[in-house]
Amino acid sequence: MTDKAAGQAVEPYYDPYSFEIDENPYPWFKRLRDEAPLYYNEKYDFYALSRYEDVLEASKDWTTYSSARGTVLELLDVPVEHLPQMIIFMDPPQHSRLRRLVSRGFSPLQINRIEAQVRAIARRLLEPFAKGDTFDLIQDYAGPFASMVIGQLAGVPPEDLDILRQWGEDQLTIDEGDESFKSAQVMKGEGDDQAVAARTNIGAYFRELAAKRRAEPRDDMISAIIAAEVEGEEGDSRPLSERELLDFIALLSGAGTETVSRLLGWAGVYLPDHPEQFALIKQDRTLLPGAIEELLRIEPPSPVQARVTTAPVTVHGQTLPAGSRVLLLTGAAGRDEREYDAPDRLDIYRNAKHVSLGQGVHFCLGANLARLEARVAIEELLDKFGGWTPDRENAERIHTSTVRGYRRLPIKV
Repeated sequence: MTDKAAGQAVEPYYDPYSFEIDENPYPWFKRLRDEAPLYYNEKYDFYALSRYEDVLEASKDWTTYSSARGTVLELLDVPVEHLPQMIIFMDPPQHSRLRRLVSRGFSPLQINRIEAQVRAIARRLLEPFAKGDTFDLIQDYAGPFASMVIGQLAGVPPEDLDILRQWGEDQLTIDEGDESFKSAQVMKGEGDDQAVAARTNIGAYFRELAAKRRAEPRDDMISAIIAAEVEGEEGDSRPLSERELLDFIALLSGAGTETVSRLLGWAGVYLPDHPEQFALIKQDRTLLPGAIEELLRIEPPSPVQARVTTAPVTVHGQTLPAGSRVLLLTGAAGRDEREYDAPDRLDIYRNAKHVSLGQGVHFCLGANLARLEARVAIEELLDKFGGWTPDRENAERIHTSTVRGYRRLPIKV
């Protein structure tokens, strides 16, 4: 990369708040991997790791690269008392105790048991459309689908899902060139009025829903979590605190929707862009799970994870002091030529490892559910329409510092 006006080479650069970079971060990521595998951004005071092996090792090493200060760059300076008490913002042993509380509900056995329900939701959403129609893959299908699946599991009334999804998006979206660290302000009840209102509304909604489930338990995850007890630090047991409960429900609702809808958006463009491989999937649906893993590698819905170092650590000959802010660029790691042959090429037969769903203790709790949802959603699209063509001219991207993908993606079926 060269500054044409000055005729000088430009240093590698990465900014998680730049819309220009977010549109296509991969040339920027490649320069980081090749020229600055340990990159430092002075403006926002963070380091970034971009090579596969570095991201893999840091993801597994929670004792050095801690999640306890948050996993989003702009939240790392938020006082602990303002941070949500979510398992993604915890390390063992606290993380382990809370994860054990719900992990059985996301086991492969439990998730496979709900496939028929998930498929019924997909079919119901596609019912209004016929061959030859145009509809929005995200707004009409992927977004509502992901919300309805997690809502049914959690026990959220269907009529409330759309507004919850909108509130969640209002919290995440950033403005171009936004340097105000909107999410950090929102956590403290400051800044963007719409985002603060969304966070307030989400908290009030789930507080009321939890009260209803306490009074009248149902066969859903919220009722089960309310009734369950978590192991205490002294070996005793206790129910979740009100704050732990509400933050966990909010995480379940938000993360369960965002990851799947963004993944399906990428499937909506990548599969038609590779017609030969798309044709193979249409003929042999057993190829679809491998295709989903390849989509996760090549376009991870969450391409950036933040950590804070708990002790000095040496990376590529440089020692980072304790308290350093480090971004793990999973999006860059998935395109590392040191790990993958032709990493920018979609290959449904690749059968390669990736770090897009985390590693170690922080491996995505909902990974089995996300994989099931993606497979079923694509199968149902193919069963009904045989394929689709994306309308890129009218597509719209969503810009956040945490997830990457489409807000709107019209397709013709």
